[in-house]
Amino acid sequence: MAKLRQAVVAGQFYPAQANELRIQIGSLIDSRVDKQNVIACMLPHAGYAYSGKVAALTISAINVKDRIILLGPNHTGYGAQFSIMTDGTWETPLGRVEIDSDLAKKLLGNSEYLKEDALAHTHEHSLEVELPFLQYFKPAIRIVPISFMSEDIEALKSIGRGIAEVIRENRIQSSTLIVASSDMTHYESQLEASNKDAVAIRSILDLDEQKLALAVKKLDITMCGYAPVITMISAAKALGAKSAKLIKYQTSGDVTGDTTSVVGYAGITIY
Repeated sequence: MAKLRQAVVAGQFYPAQANELRIQIGSLIDSRVDKQNVIACMLPHAGYAYSGKVAALTISAINVKDRIILLGPNHTGYGAQFSIMTDGTWETPLGRVEIDSDLAKKLLGNSEYLKEDALAHTHEHSLEVELPFLQYFKPAIRIVPISFMSEDIEALKSIGRGIAEVIRENRIQSSTLIVASSDMTHYESQLEASNKDAVAIRSILDLDEQKLALAVKKLDITMCGYAPVITMISAAKALGAKSAKLIKYQTSGDVTGDTTSVVGYAGITIY
Protein backbone atom coordinates (compact mmCIF):
# COMPACT_ATOMS: atom_id res chain seq x y z
CA MET A 1 0.00 0.00 0.00
CA ALA A 2 1.32 3.43 -0.99
CA LYS A 3 2.43 5.64 1.87
CA LEU A 4 0.15 8.52 2.94
CA ARG A 5 2.07 11.48 4.29
CA GLN A 6 -0.32 13.50 6.40
CA ALA A 7 0.09 17.24 6.92
CA VAL A 8 2.24 17.94 9.98
CA VAL A 9 2.11 21.75 10.19
CA ALA A 10 -1.54 22.39 9.28
CA GLY A 11 -2.99 24.49 12.08
CA GLN A 12 0.46 25.94 12.82
CA PHE A 13 1.99 27.35 9.63
CA TYR A 14 -1.35 27.62 7.83
CA PRO A 15 -5.04 26.97 8.62
CA ALA A 16 -6.10 23.36 9.17
CA GLN A 17 -9.58 23.94 7.72
CA ALA A 18 -9.92 23.97 3.93
CA ASN A 19 -12.30 26.93 3.76
CA GLU A 20 -10.12 29.08 6.04
CA LEU A 21 -7.04 28.10 4.04
CA ARG A 22 -8.64 29.04 0.72
CA ILE A 23 -9.77 32.38 2.12
CA GLN A 24 -6.28 33.16 3.41
CA ILE A 25 -4.57 32.23 0.15
CA GLY A 26 -7.20 34.16 -1.81
CA SER A 27 -6.46 37.25 0.25
CA LEU A 28 -2.72 37.00 -0.53
CA ILE A 29 -2.65 36.30 -4.27
CA ASP A 30 -2.65 38.83 -7.11
CA SER A 31 -5.40 37.79 -9.54
CA ARG A 32 -4.59 40.59 -12.00
CA VAL A 33 -0.94 39.82 -12.70
CA ASP A 34 0.11 38.44 -16.10
CA LYS A 35 1.16 34.82 -15.70
CA GLN A 36 4.41 33.59 -17.19
CA ASN A 37 5.66 30.18 -18.21
CA VAL A 38 8.73 29.63 -16.05
CA ILE A 39 11.22 26.80 -15.66
CA ALA A 40 11.62 27.17 -11.92
CA CYS A 41 10.87 29.34 -8.92
CA MET A 42 12.04 29.87 -5.36
CA LEU A 43 9.46 30.21 -2.58
CA PRO A 44 9.73 30.84 1.19
CA HIS A 45 8.33 28.32 3.67
CA ALA A 46 7.53 30.12 6.93
CA GLY A 47 4.09 30.52 8.47
CA TYR A 48 1.70 32.14 6.02
CA ALA A 49 1.30 35.16 8.31
CA TYR A 50 4.97 35.94 7.74
CA SER A 51 5.98 34.68 4.29
CA GLY A 52 2.63 33.88 2.70
CA LYS A 53 2.46 37.15 0.77
CA VAL A 54 5.82 36.51 -0.88
CA ALA A 55 4.89 32.93 -1.83
CA ALA A 56 1.43 33.91 -3.05
CA LEU A 57 2.61 36.80 -5.23
CA THR A 58 5.31 34.60 -6.77
CA ILE A 59 2.93 31.75 -7.60
CA SER A 60 0.36 34.28 -8.85
CA ALA A 61 2.87 35.34 -11.51
CA ILE A 62 3.45 31.87 -12.99
CA ASN A 63 1.49 29.20 -14.80
CA VAL A 64 1.47 26.28 -12.37
CA LYS A 65 2.25 23.11 -14.31
CA ASP A 66 1.01 19.55 -13.92
CA ARG A 67 4.23 18.14 -12.43
CA ILE A 68 6.11 19.85 -9.61
CA ILE A 69 9.62 18.79 -8.60
CA LEU A 70 9.85 20.08 -5.02
CA LEU A 71 13.32 20.77 -3.63
CA GLY A 72 13.67 21.71 0.02
CA PRO A 73 16.05 21.73 2.98
CA ASN A 74 15.97 19.08 5.68
CA HIS A 75 15.50 20.88 9.02
CA THR A 76 14.90 17.73 11.07
CA GLY A 77 18.13 15.79 10.52
CA TYR A 78 16.21 12.59 9.76
CA GLY A 79 16.87 10.45 6.72
CA ALA A 80 19.43 10.45 3.92
CA GLN A 81 21.42 13.47 2.73
CA PHE A 82 19.54 13.56 -0.57
CA SER A 83 16.12 12.02 0.04
CA ILE A 84 13.55 11.37 -2.66
CA MET A 85 10.11 9.80 -2.23
CA THR A 86 9.12 7.82 -5.32
CA ASP A 87 5.74 6.52 -4.19
CA GLY A 88 2.82 7.66 -2.08
CA THR A 89 0.40 10.50 -1.45
CA TRP A 90 0.74 13.79 0.43
CA GLU A 91 -2.29 15.26 2.16
CA THR A 92 -3.14 18.88 2.95
CA PRO A 93 -6.47 20.47 3.97
CA LEU A 94 -7.04 21.15 0.25
CA GLY A 95 -6.86 17.47 -0.65
CA ARG A 96 -4.43 14.74 -1.59
CA VAL A 97 -1.52 15.08 -3.99
CA GLU A 98 -0.03 12.02 -5.67
CA ILE A 99 3.68 11.51 -6.14
CA ASP A 100 4.60 11.16 -9.82
CA SER A 101 6.16 7.73 -9.30
CA ASP A 102 7.29 7.31 -12.89
CA LEU A 103 9.21 10.58 -12.92
CA ALA A 104 10.54 10.12 -9.38
CA LYS A 105 11.91 6.66 -10.17
CA LYS A 106 13.59 7.96 -13.31
CA LEU A 107 15.25 10.74 -11.29
CA LEU A 108 16.37 8.22 -8.67
CA GLY A 109 17.80 5.90 -11.30
CA ASN A 110 19.65 8.74 -13.01
CA SER A 111 21.47 10.01 -9.90
CA GLU A 112 24.36 8.60 -7.89
CA TYR A 113 23.33 10.80 -4.94
CA LEU A 114 19.55 10.51 -4.52
CA LYS A 115 18.30 7.86 -2.11
CA GLU A 116 14.79 6.46 -1.73
CA ASP A 117 13.77 7.72 1.71
CA ALA A 118 10.46 8.73 3.28
CA LEU A 119 11.86 9.43 6.75
CA ALA A 120 13.38 12.79 5.77
CA HIS A 121 9.95 13.96 4.63
CA THR A 122 7.80 12.67 7.49
CA HIS A 123 8.13 15.68 9.83
CA GLU A 124 9.69 18.23 7.45
CA HIS A 125 7.70 21.41 6.74
CA SER A 126 9.69 23.05 3.94
CA LEU A 127 7.87 21.29 1.09
CA GLU A 128 4.50 20.83 2.76
CA VAL A 129 3.84 24.55 3.16
CA GLU A 130 4.22 25.11 -0.61
CA LEU A 131 1.55 22.58 -1.53
CA PRO A 132 -1.63 24.54 -0.65
CA PHE A 133 -0.47 27.49 -2.80
CA LEU A 134 0.15 25.15 -5.73
CA GLN A 135 -3.11 23.26 -5.14
CA TYR A 136 -5.05 26.53 -5.02
CA PHE A 137 -4.13 27.20 -8.65
CA LYS A 138 -3.99 23.58 -9.88
CA PRO A 139 -5.64 20.97 -7.63
CA ALA A 140 -4.54 17.95 -9.69
CA ILE A 141 -0.77 18.47 -9.53
CA ARG A 142 1.60 15.55 -9.10
CA ILE A 143 4.82 16.01 -7.17
CA VAL A 144 8.32 14.65 -6.72
CA PRO A 145 9.59 15.61 -3.23
CA ILE A 146 13.36 15.83 -2.70
CA SER A 147 14.97 16.88 0.60
CA PHE A 148 18.58 18.10 1.01
CA MET A 149 20.90 17.80 4.00
CA SER A 150 24.28 18.38 2.32
CA GLU A 151 26.27 21.40 1.17
CA ASP A 152 28.39 19.47 -1.37
CA ILE A 153 28.09 21.88 -4.29
CA GLU A 154 29.27 19.38 -6.90
CA ALA A 155 26.70 16.85 -5.73
CA LEU A 156 23.99 19.53 -5.73
CA LYS A 157 24.87 20.64 -9.27
CA SER A 158 25.01 17.00 -10.41
CA ILE A 159 21.50 16.37 -9.08
CA GLY A 160 20.31 19.50 -10.89
CA ARG A 161 21.84 18.41 -14.19
CA GLY A 162 20.32 14.95 -13.71
CA ILE A 163 16.87 16.45 -13.17
CA ALA A 164 17.23 18.45 -16.39
CA GLU A 165 18.42 15.37 -18.29
CA VAL A 166 15.38 13.31 -17.28
CA ILE A 167 13.02 16.19 -18.10
CA ARG A 168 14.60 16.62 -21.55
CA GLU A 169 14.75 12.90 -22.36
CA ASN A 170 11.08 12.45 -21.48
CA ARG A 171 10.01 15.64 -23.25
CA ILE A 172 8.08 16.92 -20.25
CA GLN A 173 9.60 20.38 -19.83
CA SER A 174 6.38 22.13 -20.85
CA SER A 175 4.48 20.31 -18.09
CA THR A 176 7.11 20.36 -15.32
CA LEU A 177 7.93 23.11 -12.81
CA ILE A 178 10.90 23.01 -10.43
CA VAL A 179 10.24 24.65 -7.05
CA ALA A 180 13.00 25.33 -4.51
CA SER A 181 11.90 26.11 -0.96
CA SER A 182 14.03 28.45 1.15
CA ASP A 183 13.86 31.25 3.64
CA MET A 184 16.66 33.81 3.70
CA THR A 185 18.63 35.28 6.64
CA HIS A 186 17.42 34.17 10.09
CA TYR A 187 17.26 36.23 13.30
CA GLU A 188 19.36 39.27 12.49
CA SER A 189 18.38 42.92 12.38
CA GLN A 190 16.32 44.17 9.45
CA LEU A 191 19.31 46.09 8.08
CA GLU A 192 21.76 43.19 8.40
CA ALA A 193 19.30 40.68 6.96
CA SER A 194 18.31 42.81 3.98
CA ASN A 195 21.97 43.60 3.17
CA LYS A 196 23.03 39.96 3.30
CA ASP A 197 19.96 38.76 1.45
CA ALA A 198 20.56 41.28 -1.34
CA VAL A 199 23.90 39.59 -2.07
CA ALA A 200 22.36 36.10 -2.10
CA ILE A 201 19.45 37.26 -4.26
CA ARG A 202 21.85 38.87 -6.74
CA SER A 203 23.68 35.56 -7.08
CA ILE A 204 20.41 33.74 -7.79
CA LEU A 205 19.32 36.37 -10.31
CA ASP A 206 22.71 35.91 -12.01
CA LEU A 207 22.01 32.14 -12.10
CA ASP A 208 25.40 31.58 -10.47
CA GLU A 209 25.53 28.60 -8.12
CA GLN A 210 29.17 29.11 -7.19
CA LYS A 211 28.63 32.78 -6.41
CA LEU A 212 25.68 31.91 -4.16
CA ALA A 213 27.64 29.25 -2.28
CA LEU A 214 30.58 31.62 -1.76
CA ALA A 215 28.31 34.45 -0.58
CA VAL A 216 26.58 32.18 1.93
CA LYS A 217 29.93 31.05 3.34
CA LYS A 218 31.72 34.40 3.28
CA LEU A 219 28.90 36.48 4.74
CA ASP A 220 27.54 33.71 6.99
CA ILE A 221 24.10 34.00 5.38
CA THR A 222 21.71 31.73 7.28
CA MET A 223 19.70 30.85 4.17
CA CYS A 224 18.31 27.43 5.11
CA GLY A 225 17.54 26.26 1.56
CA TYR A 226 20.54 27.42 -0.38
CA ALA A 227 21.42 23.78 -1.23
CA PRO A 228 18.12 23.10 -3.04
CA VAL A 229 18.37 26.54 -4.67
CA ILE A 230 21.77 25.58 -6.09
CA THR A 231 20.21 22.40 -7.51
CA MET A 232 17.33 24.43 -8.95
CA ILE A 233 19.69 26.88 -10.67
CA SER A 234 21.77 24.05 -12.10
CA ALA A 235 18.69 22.27 -13.46
CA ALA A 236 17.16 25.47 -14.83
CA LYS A 237 20.34 26.45 -16.69
CA ALA A 238 20.60 22.97 -18.21
CA LEU A 239 17.01 23.43 -19.41
CA GLY A 240 17.90 26.70 -21.12
CA ALA A 241 17.19 29.33 -18.46
CA LYS A 242 18.60 32.75 -19.30
CA SER A 243 16.92 35.12 -16.84
CA ALA A 244 15.52 35.39 -13.34
CA LYS A 245 13.24 37.91 -11.65
CA LEU A 246 12.74 38.91 -8.04
CA ILE A 247 8.98 39.03 -7.51
CA LYS A 248 8.94 40.07 -3.84
CA TYR A 249 11.28 40.43 -0.87
CA GLN A 250 10.26 41.20 2.68
CA THR A 251 11.11 40.22 6.22
CA SER A 252 9.10 39.14 9.22
CA GLY A 253 9.77 42.62 10.56
CA ASP A 254 7.65 44.09 7.77
CA VAL A 255 4.75 42.08 9.20
CA THR A 256 5.34 42.32 12.95
CA GLY A 257 7.00 45.73 13.15
CA ASP A 258 9.87 44.23 15.17
CA THR A 259 13.00 44.88 13.12
CA THR A 260 15.53 43.84 15.78
CA SER A 261 15.48 40.14 14.85
CA VAL A 262 13.90 39.15 11.54
CA VAL A 263 13.75 36.38 8.95
CA GLY A 264 14.02 37.26 5.27
CA TYR A 265 11.77 35.91 2.50
CA ALA A 266 12.22 36.10 -1.27
CA GLY A 267 10.18 34.92 -4.22
CA ILE A 268 12.08 34.46 -7.50
CA THR A 269 11.12 33.10 -10.93
CA ILE A 270 13.57 31.63 -13.46
CA TYR A 271 12.78 31.48 -17.16
